[in-house]
Amino acid sequence: MKVLLTGAFGNVGLSTLKEMLKRNYDIRIFDIKTRRNKRFANKYNKDVEIYWGDLRNYKDVEKAINEIDVVVHVAAIIPPLADKKPKFAEAVNVGGTANIIKAMENQPKKPKLIFTSSVAVYGDRLENPLISTEDKLNPNHDDEYAKQKIKCEELIKNSSLDWAIFRLTYITSLNKLQMDPLMFSMPLDTCIEICDTKDVGLALTNAVESKRIWGEIMHIAGGERCRISYREYLNEMLNIFGIGRDSLPTEAFSKRGFHCGFMTTNKSQAFLNYQRYTLDDYFNAVRKKVAFSRFFTIMFKHIAQKYLLNKSHYYKEYLKDKIP
Repeated sequence: MKVLLTGAFGNVGLSTLKEMLKRNYDIRIFDIKTRRNKRFANKYNKDVEIYWGDLRNYKDVEKAINEIDVVVHVAAIIPPLADKKPKFAEAVNVGGTANIIKAMENQPKKPKLIFTSSVAVYGDRLENPLISTEDKLNPNHDDEYAKQKIKCEELIKNSSLDWAIFRLTYITSLNKLQMDPLMFSMPLDTCIEICDTKDVGLALTNAVESKRIWGEIMHIAGGERCRISYREYLNEMLNIFGIGRDSLPTEAFSKRGFHCGFMTTNKSQAFLNYQRYTLDDYFNAVRKKVAFSRFFTIMFKHIAQKYLLNKSHYYKEYLKDKIP
């Protein structure tokens, strides 16, 4: 089995690569050549074939896809960069996917395509948080990333390829614990269902040899044991870090216009058997990772709180409105 993995050195990509290395696959990687990616490549270049290139360059893509059986297309420009530079993101996300499809269709033996989409395609689900794959796609008006994923899905469905589309939920990873401004864009009443990045990697790897997934659109999420409100999730994480529960005012958060929800995964779990880690497993793992730094955070939690609030433009607008 010759497998091409795009975006192998991103969060989900690395989890997938590590899982694939446990199988008897001939693995080829396609990613952009950066200093960070070269460091990761040094760890794996004995085990995989590495093709450096740009998804926007058709010739780069064509070389990487030659003689491949299955393409697992994970690479994408994600938020917040996708929203800050939508034209660049569109060229990579949509244009790159179009290049992949074209190169695959031009192969004497067409490879199969596994594509990762996003829960963002459903838009705001505050009022109806249980999401089915049959639900209408309704991206938020300012969510360029979600719109691009929908365009990619349409390109894939209209192709001549055997394909599977996986819409991913909110992915957690111990390597991505930084709190960025995007955290304030999610309303506190949002329902979220996490999935550990390692479980996503297992799902994508199991999909490579599955005979049941082709032509299917499925959710990849953690299941009922991974469901929680964003308010409770954030409170637990802030408490684990040492900042404390209810330490950020509600005025710092958006009231609408995000995405996420509880995702139906009966089919994907039946086909791929990937749901292992629970929400409690994740919280416990985070506790262990930040145990040392938590002591210092507690000492300076008021400074940490102000630092976080400074990242929220919602809170800044709230303060402006209070000034007479």
